[in-house]
Amino acid sequence: MKVAKTKGVLKIKAGLTVVGLIELFKLNRKSRNTKKAQENTLRTILTESKDTVFGKEHDFETILQAKTTEELYKLYDEKVKISQYDDLKPYIERHKIGETDVLFPGKPKMYATTSGTTNTPKWIPITEKYYKAVFSKMNQVWFYIAQKYRPHVFDGKTVSIVGKAIEGAAQDGTVYGSISGMSQRDIPKFMYPIYSAPHDIFLINDYKARYYAIMRIAIAQNITWIITANSSTLIEMQNNVNEFYDEYINDIENGTISDKFDIPENIRTTLLKEIQPNPERAQELRDLRTKYSSVLPKHYWPNLQVITVWMCGNTNVYFQKVKDSFPENTLFFEFSYFASECKAGMVLDPRTKDTVLAAHKIFFEFIKEEKFGTENPKIYQAHELEVGQLYDVVVTTPSGLYRYNMNDIIIVTGKYKDFPKIQFVQKANGIISLTGEKLSERQYIDAVHVAEKETNIHLRFFVGFADVDESLYKFYYEFPENSTISREEAENFTRLVDENLKNMNEEYKTKRDSFRIKYPETHSLQKQSFETFKAQCIDLGYREGQFKLTLLMQDEKRHAMFKELEKEFDS
Repeated sequence: MKVAKTKGVLKIKAGLTVVGLIELFKLNRKSRNTKKAQENTLRTILTESKDTVFGKEHDFETILQAKTTEELYKLYDEKVKISQYDDLKPYIERHKIGETDVLFPGKPKMYATTSGTTNTPKWIPITEKYYKAVFSKMNQVWFYIAQKYRPHVFDGKTVSIVGKAIEGAAQDGTVYGSISGMSQRDIPKFMYPIYSAPHDIFLINDYKARYYAIMRIAIAQNITWIITANSSTLIEMQNNVNEFYDEYINDIENGTISDKFDIPENIRTTLLKEIQPNPERAQELRDLRTKYSSVLPKHYWPNLQVITVWMCGNTNVYFQKVKDSFPENTLFFEFSYFASECKAGMVLDPRTKDTVLAAHKIFFEFIKEEKFGTENPKIYQAHELEVGQLYDVVVTTPSGLYRYNMNDIIIVTGKYKDFPKIQFVQKANGIISLTGEKLSERQYIDAVHVAEKETNIHLRFFVGFADVDESLYKFYYEFPENSTISREEAENFTRLVDENLKNMNEEYKTKRDSFRIKYPETHSLQKQSFETFKAQCIDLGYREGQFKLTLLMQDEKRHAMFKELEKEFDS
């Protein structure tokens, strides 16, 4: 591949160095004292919103009269209860019809909507100030860090998989959509050349057509950075390559985008303006196919520098399956602990998976793991966290979320100066109790991995469901392609998973040994079951960048979808 540097790359590097260093300097200064930074953050948020509907109802004025940090936190705890989305929804609904000064001064800039297959979407308000202070400023540091560790990351193009910046509008006209999509759309103009394709490509509704367009354009270019939250997206990208490699070659040679795919004409026209016939690249791709039995990213993107993706929690299951497909020197940069509700911080050293909490921008509270779900649990402040301890995260943001329970379990891994460093472990609802055993998704994943080592059977995918009516767990496995796994072998695999769970969870062992929990059921899944399930979810309205699948669930709607993907065992 002929490698031409991105247009204006020196200007891009210089610009990102300047703005990134400025924001990093501010963070370093604030991170010397977590307790002080957190008090200042909470006082700032409450002061700005004390005259709002929520602020008056919850007596922010009195809270702010606190003379000490401890008194401030005590009053805040007394007057504002820990909340879920439904607690704040009535206030958000008032904003949506145009009312101002409800949760925060004025109106939102936008709503970041979250979608799923079991619940109605959440509308998370994003204020202009929050958007600029948290998303824009922290992204500047993020770009700078990537360049610091891989100086050639901007020499080529970047494939960034995001949602639609704007999907619609509330009753008052305030737009809703993807916060990552809007962040990408709003980058400084001098950075436009780094992206492999215009944002319009994410407006393609058809799932397969969107991936085809993304990869058809990207595989023709020298890609040096991939940005996508979900490790599963990397799998989808390669699956598209495997299925449509010949189509790519034909399109690249002729400067076209195959009309076999449902791409709206206006978007197709926009994309075609970005490409030209490239017979030389088409021939390179043909040559790769003759050289390798399976053409992988390390073959067609040999200059890839960085992949930014989630690697913590259950996403690591997918990451491990695909990481060896990329060039050996690729830097895998943890995406950081981030959700629509809160961009909690960022990874400052991509050689680790540690997110440095943005304690100077977000107010954090924590509940220890053993107290999850108990009444009036002790609340820990950010400066009180213990390394190695698991906590549930509660956030207060400048965007109207007050003592909002993220229902996320994190582990504290250390400190950056005085700011805590954390890693995401799992959703708090990834803990199942049929009869009090508190079996966690993390334990289930570990038990399966041990069974894989014991049997030398490496699953393509697995998922487990709790059946309350039958008082048992149902384990679903997608076995390796081109393998012949009998029911007896699968049952033996489940036996090992069951034994491993007993070793990891004493309560599970007690409940199993007393038959209060029955022996788990074994089920086999069709080929590409995860990919099929993901596509179905996205067709139902789940946004690509937000797609997460808990691997141990008590969820009959998702369970029913996997039942449809079940297959008979090999005879």
